[in-house]
Amino acid sequence: MSLYSYIFFSKLNRRLILLLVASHLLWSVAVFGLWSTGRLIEATEPWWSGVFIALQLYAAAQLLLPALLMHPEQRSRGFYLFWGTTLALSIWLINQLAPVVALQPLLAVVKSGLLLLAATIIGAALARYVHRLWEIVPVCVVMTLADLASWSYGPTAGFTQEIRQYYLTPEGPPPLIDMVLIKLAFPGQAGFAPVFGISDWIMVVFFAIVARRYEVNDNLIGPSGEKLARQGSIGRYLPVSVVALFVAIILAQATGLFIPALPLIALIMLFWYAARSLLLRQRTAP
Repeated sequence: MSLYSYIFFSKLNRRLILLLVASHLLWSVAVFGLWSTGRLIEATEPWWSGVFIALQLYAAAQLLLPALLMHPEQRSRGFYLFWGTTLALSIWLINQLAPVVALQPLLAVVKSGLLLLAATIIGAALARYVHRLWEIVPVCVVMTLADLASWSYGPTAGFTQEIRQYYLTPEGPPPLIDMVLIKLAFPGQAGFAPVFGISDWIMVVFFAIVARRYEVNDNLIGPSGEKLARQGSIGRYLPVSVVALFVAIILAQATGLFIPALPLIALIMLFWYAARSLLLRQRTAP
């Protein structure tokens, strides 16, 4: 097998990946601008945080549009090993940078953009292994049970405590898990705060790609994401999975508790597909 098949993408996918890279950099710049503006706001009402989260997630949802057009390619394990290692090394290397204090906020948001990009590529790759739409049911069940077990008895509980302790009293280097947490801007804060993990966005992308593959319109505010992507239209895509992530984040913010996002995303997606199936049956019933 040639080296080309281990490293390179098709011409169409190369163009889409370059577009993904450029759009994620643009997202990082926009979030940095929002953070700069937010520092001037004396946010006394908790809904301000919800507005900031909604804006950043809505902008991130538009980043999914190029991924919806990516053509699935037959790949070997070597291909996934090479690019998986490349993404992991990129995330690790950018976290080894120690810029001057003035540049730390910019670096933080670039890291988040890189994590979103890596999650988008991984989520798109995972979605190609769903051969029937109903297969998302066992995926959701396994994902929910595994995350709840990790949250209750496994490493997630320890990671949560480490992150909470570090951001309350930031002394020394951040915990290792901090490398895979996406940080967003909040009003009135001097820096960016961790909001969700890379695994959460992987599943957001996964559900969006699966919906596109099976011609399910998961866009809550207009035409399907694939149609918008082919038209080059942005600003009108809000998939159910992004809304599910937003609900999980807001619930955690409102309660002050660490609530794992993956089980809630899975439950919302299962409920949405079940409700959609019932509506279709009612419409087609004689």
